[in-house]
Parts: sequence; structure tokens; C-alpha cells
Amino acid sequence: MQIETPPQDKPYDKPEGERRGLVIVNTGDGKGKSTAAFGLALRAHGRGKAVKIYQFMKVPTARFGEHRMFEKIGIPIEGLGDGFSWKSQDLEHSAQLARDGWEKARAAILSGEYFLVVLDEITYPLIYGWLPLDGVLETLRNRPKDVHVVFTGRRCPPEIIELADTVTEMTLVKHAFKAGIPAQRGIED
Repeated sequence: MQIETPPQDKPYDKPEGERRGLVIVNTGDGKGKSTAAFGLALRAHGRGKAVKIYQFMKVPTARFGEHRMFEKIGIPIEGLGDGFSWKSQDLEHSAQLARDGWEKARAAILSGEYFLVVLDEITYPLIYGWLPLDGVLETLRNRPKDVHVVFTGRRCPPEIIELADTVTEMTLVKHAFKAGIPAQRGIED
């Protein structure tokens, strides 16, 4: 490790642009995409802002750690799917759930009721062709000025990356699962 001298001068100038809703993308093969989005949800909720989280691959009855905590603090989170594709018994049904879920998410985004809408794991229904990309792009372009939208999932379509204001790609360096260590409750759920 190389020791660095802490910066003494501010490394940037204050932006002069207008504050507005952002499109934020957390993508890549590394861990932390959803976790980062949930952190933003907590930050917004802590400031008294209205937040809604949609999970495109989780079932409506999911009770992972985030569901339990968000329920306790009053952040609405809704599973829209029937699990990942390898768990599905009927992929056309999975696709229909994604389309129905998108209509809910689209309405929430366009309503202007929420400061932040998280679309967790939405990249999968997009890259599987279950959701029309053009409709998602149109919604982002036509959303109310102050609505922030976060996308999570691997292989985010380049059209969304191009439209986004902030894109973070989580890079896999090392993962315990690949070393044969099973998923840990409270870490991966």
C-alpha cells in the first residue's frame, strides 16, 4: 500500500447547473448494485422524501432482510416477479409479471408522487426482451422534473446508460461464493 497525502484544496468547483431528478444506474458483475440503491432509498427517506422500491425478480411474498427493515421504517417495497428465470416454471408468465410490474413502476414514476423510485433488477426483464426498451426510455424522458430513478442489474442496456446521469459499474474482483462459501443471510439477502 502506498501512503498518500490528504488533499488540502477542494478538488472540484461547485456545479452551476439546475437541480433536477437523476437517472442513476448500478450495473456490472460485482456485488453491491441493489445494496447501493437501497442506501440511496434510506438517505432519501431520512430526509423525509417519498420513496418506492420495485423488485422485478423477487416474488411479492419475499421476506429478505431489506423487506423486513423497509417495512419497519415505512419504505414501500414490492416484489413484482416470480424469482430468477432458472426458478420459473413458465417464462411467459414471468414476462407477463414483468410487464404488469412495469406498468406499476411507470405509473409511480410519472405520478410525481415519489422523490425516488428504485427499479431493482429491471435490467433482466429488459435484456430478456420481456419489457420494451422504448417504453422505458420514453418514461424516463417524460417523468416529472424532480423524480429520481435508480436502475440495478447486470448488463444494463447501453441506451439507458447513455440517457443516465450517473452510472456505476460494480466490478467483480473476488467473491466468496466462487470459493465455495454459501450465501450468507444478512449479506446476500
